[in-house]
Amino acid sequence: MRPVETIQGSQATPPPGRGRNPSAMPPVGWAVLALLAGLLVTGLLARREWTIAETRAEGLHVSLADSAQGRLREPLEAASLGLRAMQTVFLANDVMDQAAFARYQANLRAVDDVAGYRITGFARYRPGEAGAPPSYRYERVTPLEGNEALLGLDVATQPANLQALQRARDSDTVVMSAPFLLAQAQTQGVTLRLPVYSRGEVPVDVAERRAREIGALAISLQLDVMARGGLRGRILEFLHVEVRDLDAAAGEDMVFVSGPLPAHAGGVITRPLEFGGRRWELRMRPLAASPDTERMRSLLIAGVSISVLFALLLWSLASTHRRALALGQRMSARFSESEARFRTLNELLPALVLLADAQAGRITYANQAARQRLGEVIGRPLASLFADAGARDALHGAARDGGWDGYEVAVVSGGTTFWARVSLAPVVVDDTPHLLLTATDISEQRALTERLSHQASHDALTGLCNRREFEGQLTRALGQRAKRPGSPSFALLYFDLDQFKVVNDLSGHSAGDQLLIELVLALRLKMREGDLLARLGGDEFGLLAFDVDEPMALALAERLRRCIDAVRFVWHGRSYSVSASIGVVMADREGVSLKDVMAWADSACYLAKENGRNRVHLYREDDDTTRRHGEMEWANRLRVAMEQDRLRLNYQEIVPVGTASSGGAHVELLLRLTEESGNEIMPGTFLPAAERYGLMPAVDRWVIRTAVANFARLHPDGEDLCTCAINLSGASIEDDDLADFILDCIAEHGVPADRFCLEITETVAVRSLLKVAGVIERLRAAGCRVALDDFGAGMSSFGYLKNLPLDLIKIDGSFIRELDSDPMSRTIVSAIVQIGHQRGLKVTAEWVDNLGVRDVLAALGVDYAQGFALHRPERVLFQR
Repeated sequence: MRPVETIQGSQATPPPGRGRNPSAMPPVGWAVLALLAGLLVTGLLARREWTIAETRAEGLHVSLADSAQGRLREPLEAASLGLRAMQTVFLANDVMDQAAFARYQANLRAVDDVAGYRITGFARYRPGEAGAPPSYRYERVTPLEGNEALLGLDVATQPANLQALQRARDSDTVVMSAPFLLAQAQTQGVTLRLPVYSRGEVPVDVAERRAREIGALAISLQLDVMARGGLRGRILEFLHVEVRDLDAAAGEDMVFVSGPLPAHAGGVITRPLEFGGRRWELRMRPLAASPDTERMRSLLIAGVSISVLFALLLWSLASTHRRALALGQRMSARFSESEARFRTLNELLPALVLLADAQAGRITYANQAARQRLGEVIGRPLASLFADAGARDALHGAARDGGWDGYEVAVVSGGTTFWARVSLAPVVVDDTPHLLLTATDISEQRALTERLSHQASHDALTGLCNRREFEGQLTRALGQRAKRPGSPSFALLYFDLDQFKVVNDLSGHSAGDQLLIELVLALRLKMREGDLLARLGGDEFGLLAFDVDEPMALALAERLRRCIDAVRFVWHGRSYSVSASIGVVMADREGVSLKDVMAWADSACYLAKENGRNRVHLYREDDDTTRRHGEMEWANRLRVAMEQDRLRLNYQEIVPVGTASSGGAHVELLLRLTEESGNEIMPGTFLPAAERYGLMPAVDRWVIRTAVANFARLHPDGEDLCTCAINLSGASIEDDDLADFILDCIAEHGVPADRFCLEITETVAVRSLLKVAGVIERLRAAGCRVALDDFGAGMSSFGYLKNLPLDLIKIDGSFIRELDSDPMSRTIVSAIVQIGHQRGLKVTAEWVDNLGVRDVLAALGVDYAQGFALHRPERVLFQR
């Protein structure tokens, strides 16, 4: 063995022919070079990882900024939905008190979870007089506790709010106010407003919206609570947020600030937010979010280690090779984990996103939201997600027709289904046609719509159909029978509980409500399948029994009567029994209307009561006493109402037309009767009975006495009310003491006599011309004004007009209703105006139901007009 040469302290001489290459690098040089190269690669990798971390942080901030934009919109959208729901309630019932307003709001629950929600209010619209602006005073507020100060507040005193209200009214859209200081919380807030129209269908144009406006709804939101509730979580953790109102004045534009701005915050990210006619800007700055230093430290240590190991390759090639391979595998795994995290971040979208092959129709991709909602769908046919066969068939032409946009369809999720708004678009992925589907769950929105529809057509206490829905079903049944003569007849059963008032009087309305619930449960067990039971009033019910003849209908009515009679109701130790009087009407006649059938059923029910109660009566055409009994019942009900002070007065304003001078408000008083249940009865229902049984003098005297005693509290003008018109019946005119009674009331309360106008119908004047003339002369001599109502309806209007001392004539509404389309009506009205003016009389037109008629009246010279198009009747102030 050749001995190893060692070199210590001196330079050895190389053997001949084997000298050192001066340009050759020694092993240590290669090691150093390898180390430097490794460190350079490590630095590049660290820089790349730093860039990736910054990109990931930037993507996170952008994603959070986009999310903040939507999260701030959510409470505004929810409040808007609550306003729209309450507007729908008003379209079904535009007259409600504070309790009903609060109950409807609680039942809707549209704003229960809205962060920052403070109050829902209703401001009543009243047109301005003599050029003054209109008023919008809050009449209803919920919750009432803590918000009492808002009652009576006039929104129109703030010009900007008035303009917003009018813009909302004309466009029927939600309008949002600028930030302002909430009176209830002494902090910044905004108000969302939506107009309220009178009962009926939704108005379709600006003119109809203005004509039917009755007020405005408003929801107040506390900005700080709303914003922090919407942005809570990762948004406020990673971003400093400022929200500014771009439409507000300088210095008043700040809506929300999440906190003090750190000095090391990042660059500004802005997002617009437009809602309710206002523009907000979200200015967001990333908070301290440096890349993961621990990860960077690990990367540098790993890089240095690799470099050292690579440098030691000269000394231990095999060992270094194994270590480098293991380290490379670890680095590859880390890179894969980073890519997976990036893909996961992209999948955090709330909408369902699916991608399907356009040829095979099978799903090839589903994001996280889709997998969580639908389960494992990869490989399934896309059409299998839809419960509707029509939607599945429409998939075949989706690529050709350009897809769908906002298609509402039932989606199958496991064993259940939910409603979604689906959009479908053809796309190309890797040169292959695909279908991209996005879906948003709208089940809660549809459930709210269905709940509102159910509440509008059903009784809240019993769950039965209400009168409106019942009459609609009856009308459809009558129409179907008219189209198919000879089809099976059906019957209407009209129930009226006999002793129900005793329960309410002795144990209260809570007991009465519970009794009604138990009676309905018992009746349901005795009903036939397919029949319709409804609650028509307080203790009145109706039942439609289909495919029955007369014996079957009577047997069914008797079975239900016995069922009610058998119920024993116990409340707080007291036992009650009730019975029912049932009227039965067979719908087997041709050409009958809803009004006929309901009137016959009501009459039959009254006859059942007259014959001893707790019995069934079948209506027959030879019931000569039916009408008389019905009128007797109304006469009794009217007497009780007068004893219990349940008569009410409404006023309708009489508006100047053309050049007529108003000089203040002119109103006509209209009589109403309120039942114990709270239902309001129109005068056409009970006044005929009052006239037949001699009650009209007492009714007229009640109206006169009440109006004179409360003159300053009839109308918002108070004592400045110009004229108050009161209708007088024929029986009152023929009363010798009427004039003395009127003049005594006026003198007792000190109201000027010229503030009252007594209206006498033309038919009454014709019947007793001399008597009427004498009464009129006395009243006019004292200063009262007298008007001839329904002028033109009689046969000799112009003949006796010159013999009556009058101040004003009111043209019968039958001529006014068709004035803009019937030339004959226009000619008659023109003649009445000319003759009235020649006699020195003012002329008023009734039944003005559209604003176009008002223009025609002005052209014909009519002085005043009244009707729903000009003013809808309102309750007098002292009875509200």
